[in-house]
Amino acid sequence: MASTSKVDLSGEDDDELERFDDFTLASSWERFISEIEAVCRQWLADGPNNLLEKGAVKLDFSQKLYKVKMELKYAMKSYNMEYYFETSSGGKIADGNSTLHDLQLCFGVKDFLVIAPQSASGVVLDSPEASKLLSAVAIALTNCSSLWPAFVPVHDPSRKAYIGIQNMGTVFTRRFEADRIGSQVPVRLMHLEGLYELFVSKFAYSTLDFAMHLCKVHFTMTSTYRTIHHDDDDLQSLGTEKEEHGDNHGNETRSRSQWDDDCPWSEWYSAEDPVKGLELTATWSEKTVESSLEMAELENASPHEAEKWMILPYLSPNLDSSEGNRIGFASQLRLLVDALNMSFDAQFMEDFVSAVENPGSDNLKSSMIVPPPTVLDRVFKDLFHEGSQVAAFAKGEHKISRAIKGAPFGSLFAQFCLHALWVGTCNIRAIAVLWIEFIREVRWCWEESQPLPKMQANGSIDLSTCLINQKLQMLAICIEKKCEMNEDFQDCVGSNDHTYDHMEEDSPVGDKTTNKQKHGDEFDGIQDSPLTKDGLHGSGTTTSRRSMKHGDILSTGLKSSDHNRRGSAGAVGSMKLLKSYQSMHAPFTQDAPLMTEDMHEERLQAVEAFGNSFSFSAQLEKDILSSDMSAFKAANPDSVFEDFIRWHSPGDWENDDNKESGPSKSPVTKGLKDDWPPHGRLSQRMSEQGNLWRKIWNDTPALPVYEQKPLIDPFREGEKILHYLETLRPHQLLEQMVCTSFRVSADTLNQTNFGGLKQMTTKMDQLYRTMASTLKPLQTNHVSGNSETIEDLRRLCVIFEHVEKLLTLASSLHRTFLQAPRLSETIFTDYYNFYLPRMGTGSTGSLEVDEKEFDVKYQVMTRERQCVSNMFTPPTANQSWRKVLSMGNLLNGHEPIVREIIFSVRDSLRNNHYAAHNPRGFQREIETYRMYICGTSNDLRVALSVTSCD
Repeated sequence: MASTSKVDLSGEDDDELERFDDFTLASSWERFISEIEAVCRQWLADGPNNLLEKGAVKLDFSQKLYKVKMELKYAMKSYNMEYYFETSSGGKIADGNSTLHDLQLCFGVKDFLVIAPQSASGVVLDSPEASKLLSAVAIALTNCSSLWPAFVPVHDPSRKAYIGIQNMGTVFTRRFEADRIGSQVPVRLMHLEGLYELFVSKFAYSTLDFAMHLCKVHFTMTSTYRTIHHDDDDLQSLGTEKEEHGDNHGNETRSRSQWDDDCPWSEWYSAEDPVKGLELTATWSEKTVESSLEMAELENASPHEAEKWMILPYLSPNLDSSEGNRIGFASQLRLLVDALNMSFDAQFMEDFVSAVENPGSDNLKSSMIVPPPTVLDRVFKDLFHEGSQVAAFAKGEHKISRAIKGAPFGSLFAQFCLHALWVGTCNIRAIAVLWIEFIREVRWCWEESQPLPKMQANGSIDLSTCLINQKLQMLAICIEKKCEMNEDFQDCVGSNDHTYDHMEEDSPVGDKTTNKQKHGDEFDGIQDSPLTKDGLHGSGTTTSRRSMKHGDILSTGLKSSDHNRRGSAGAVGSMKLLKSYQSMHAPFTQDAPLMTEDMHEERLQAVEAFGNSFSFSAQLEKDILSSDMSAFKAANPDSVFEDFIRWHSPGDWENDDNKESGPSKSPVTKGLKDDWPPHGRLSQRMSEQGNLWRKIWNDTPALPVYEQKPLIDPFREGEKILHYLETLRPHQLLEQMVCTSFRVSADTLNQTNFGGLKQMTTKMDQLYRTMASTLKPLQTNHVSGNSETIEDLRRLCVIFEHVEKLLTLASSLHRTFLQAPRLSETIFTDYYNFYLPRMGTGSTGSLEVDEKEFDVKYQVMTRERQCVSNMFTPPTANQSWRKVLSMGNLLNGHEPIVREIIFSVRDSLRNNHYAAHNPRGFQREIETYRMYICGTSNDLRVALSVTSCD
């Protein structure tokens, strides 16, 4: 087959008359030059705009640099010729810009060609081959009158070596050469003085004394500094110290080592600092140097003397990672949603704990870890024994937080939910174990009459919270009432003054369109003997909280006519009883019984079942009304039903002559007896035959409040609450836990100080609104396993994670640039716009977004330099790699990680005899020598360009 190919290639079958030799393309090398020329002419003709339309590729690190390439063959080898061009016309290349190509940095060029072999190394290892390639490209560019410089990579790839050539359009030609020292750099070349002498040696006539040799060399320098990260040995030493000193000392150690120790989430987890470090670039503008002594002085200059500072924040790669492996509230909430999805598989929480004993539960046993007893002890010590005081629930809550039906921030159930997120892997078994132990602790508080921690034991039940929180609040009230019923008489009398401070007014009982009392009525201050002797809490069957119908209590001496009066809180202004003309006294009354949401629903269902809502509502209020009537009769022995109506429901007393004494009138005098009794009557509804109120009045005995049966039985209600908690269905518990966990997790993050960034404030508002709408189905108990709501909750976790990442970044930037708020706001704004497409709210495609990195540099103002400088803390003693300093221009003990220097010498063409060939003449300077130096003490790269007259 090989011989056949030879026959075909030799063309022996062709007619001899068609065979001829074209001496215009005599060799393969000349044909190679012709191919290069044809490609270059095509690129020149197309121009940048057409090349973009034909598929020019944009480079990742630059916003305006593109390339096109063409494959060429010569001498059985394949080569790639690449043309790099910028879209913007004109302009000067700014050395030191990180968005430039390596060759642009080294040689100061703009558009250029690179020709390299198609090999694994991508470089030309043979010097004659490299020279031949470069010559072919140079001839082709000259033939098409192009001024593009051309480069060929040579030597080993690690050396980043190039040779190049450029036709300057006249008789001038510029040659390029770059190489790198990858091993130990000579000490002489670590300092500016030695680098200066290296450059001068390329053109100076004498190298005997560079210090005295005066050459006008243009010099610019850029030094890059980077903050130091914590060493691994520091973290290991911290861990050892924590083990030696125990938990408390470990927390102190942690406070010295963790960046977020004073952040609100630090109680639950330690977040990775999103700002991993800072890179500072200090640039000295162009100077003219005439001796190496000046270079020695520049090496001792402080970076603060540099004309320009630029910073590049290094952000954690986990910020824009979509793998979901970040530890935070969002990750734990995702696990809690999975537990909710599994909660529909059992009837009681105990079923998940005992599931390991049943056959086929190996998967449940292996994947769901139960917290050890030590962890449980720590959790319940925090819940029930430490910080048991009532928290300020409103603190830290967002304005939209109450729209989410969960336990308020800082309450007992809210803290339980937060602990549940971090116990074990937040699996259903761990939650079941934690809940069972939680109920045991709550029952112990009930049986031992101990106050329920982190719960308010006064006020009304907050129906905007979840049902479990309502039950716990009512249980706290029952425990308090239970304790008061067990107190002896002397203790109760001693606490009367304190009790009066917490007295509240009852809500109206009768007509809902009228007030129960006249606002502004005052007491004459008459108290009867039973109030002071028996006391407000004189009986074991009384309640601890009474509300008065009118203003404050004013204590006065007792009159002989008041010996039969009991349970009086004082006279009601100038109001008199209709029959006896004695002062009307307001009694102490019991508080209306508190009810949770499910109790209200039961009452509403009963009202709907009976049809006549008013009659049945009055029947439901019979106990409260009867208690008030008994107390009123005891405080006013000579009173009649009309007197009670005048006091309890003034709207049901129609006064004909408007001469009834009121709270705004002066005290009644003896002269008013002629007008007594006042002319008035009961309203129509109170005058009806068989009125329920009058029937209750007739059947009610006169009993002061301390002799009455309590309206609420704390023992019975407490046991009912415990029964509810113990028999709660798993999915009902998990639904309330999910709502509460999302709410308090967001409230915890909402306490973060991020400097008032507008974008972050807006994002938090959007998060709360999204949570309120997504969590609403959980409040109606219409959720089932693997339902659409479960998927919505998982999507909510993703949104929560995005906001949590941004909030962590905002907090870190705020504390990092506390004295330079402009920088923190600018960096966060740029990253927010960069990150927005990842949240699904941008128009950029996901593939393009994932390939980009956030690498924006920011200029530092003069007033902000000290703040940035303070971030470069002096290196510690254990950072051994920083002990030996070999370069100058130190910043707080930090030497530059990279130093870039450009030396150049310019020559005028005005008196050059070669310039006469140009009709217009050259009246400008040309850069005859240019050297770019980049490196550190262990790495040095030098790029030299020389312009000569050929």
